Amino acid sequence: MIRTGQQYKDSIRDGRQVWVNGDRVTDVTTHPMFKPLVDIRARIYDMQHEAAFAPVMSYRDDLGNFCAVGSKLPFTRADWEQKRAATDAMLDEVGGIVTRVGDETVGEMWSLYDGQDVLNEVNPQFSENIRRHIEMALRNDPFHVSANTDPKGDRSKKPRDQDPDMLLHVVRETDAGIIVRGAKYETAAAYANQAFTKPTIANWGDSELSDYAVGFICDLGSPNLKFICRTGFAGRAPAEDYPLSNKFDEVDTLVIFDNVLIPWENVLFYRHTKAATFIRSTLHRYSAFAFVQRNLKFADMMIGAALFNARQTGLDKQQAVQEKLSALACYREGINAHLTASITMAERSPGGLMMPNQSLLYTGRVHACSHLHEMMHLTRELCGGQICVTPDAASFRDPETAPWLDKFYTINDEWQADDRRRLLAFARDLVNSDYAGHRLTFQLFAQSAPFAHLAAVYRNFDWEESLRIVHKSAGLSARVPGGASAFARAAE
Repeated sequence: MIRTGQQYKDSIRDGRQVWVNGDRVTDVTTHPMFKPLVDIRARIYDMQHEAAFAPVMSYRDDLGNFCAVGSKLPFTRADWEQKRAATDAMLDEVGGIVTRVGDETVGEMWSLYDGQDVLNEVNPQFSENIRRHIEMALRNDPFHVSANTDPKGDRSKKPRDQDPDMLLHVVRETDAGIIVRGAKYETAAAYANQAFTKPTIANWGDSELSDYAVGFICDLGSPNLKFICRTGFAGRAPAEDYPLSNKFDEVDTLVIFDNVLIPWENVLFYRHTKAATFIRSTLHRYSAFAFVQRNLKFADMMIGAALFNARQTGLDKQQAVQEKLSALACYREGINAHLTASITMAERSPGGLMMPNQSLLYTGRVHACSHLHEMMHLTRELCGGQICVTPDAASFRDPETAPWLDKFYTINDEWQADDRRRLLAFARDLVNSDYAGHRLTFQLFAQSAPFAHLAAVYRNFDWEESLRIVHKSAGLSARVPGGASAFARAAE
């Protein structure tokens, strides 16, 4: 059943070992660097119960239980439309962008659902485990995150030729399960319930078996886990001056696995490198949709900040400004078009699910991520230099300085100094702050590096159709290696 926000908060008060800024955190639900995102995640849980949001964020399953739309297995195009609407409703309600809150990361398990034949080659029990965990995600509504990247160490060496813990690996088997050591970087892990933990790109060569080829669901309340977090942005400066940094920072964590027991029922694949390679190649088959949808929201926020500034200052009539705003609009609509088309041209997956059109989804991800830095800089241009030189909110209230700031920041009767300050503070935090720089890097690497984004396009684009067109139009007689099947179909 769908949980409440309070039930979620209670579930992460489990004695987990969390550190930030060198201090041990006794309660992540109340610590100032975690509390903003914990409260947002709790708000999302509560939204699912409220009359205003329940119809778009929840549904009844075949047994009559209320379940979260974000965790629903997608079997139809309508399921994807509903997921998109639910995410939009959530982002609009919280007033900003949060990525690792479950609707994105749970999709990675659906790729395993598609790969049950591969898992059965290893052990039929692993296939049963993934089906059970997907069912548990639907029924129990956990806060589910993702664990991909290891510290890696010297990547020119094989794992065994250096400290073997640089990549997460199995150290021994027991009757109860496997014991794992190593570490993973996991966004939001310190305040989540469970993580789908799987290998990053591993150098196991031609080996069929490897202790590093392991994937499992990790209960983040497990003994011997340690959470060492980066310093959060919340609390560094007043919320009035940094409204996004103080509310929407999703704290990243180095999760240490210090001989952690993973019960056999939570193991999804183990040792079989073919299964691990399959998972890496299809990992974002579904989750990329929710990820790219966040870029669409980010584009809307950049357009809004830039356009408000242009209208406040009377520059929106200038052709040069309109051209820059149009470039932002083209970026935004390019993302929107890819998302919309990927649903409209959705494909049936090997496991019988409905997956967004893979070529359109992955090319949309490349478009959204590869041009993001350019669009952020364009937004800076349109917002002007005042986003980096405007005094803080306290100065706008101080009796000695307020009259001067009111004078120079009031534009007209409609746009008074306080609104001007609020817009500039929002724009600064959106594209010009430490938080903004962090978000840019996160968007580039959160679903793997840019080269892997392009590799996904290469694997999913229909190259044969382009070859067929040129083969016919140019009157070629030679068969191109790899393209014979397409030519044969065309001839038929």
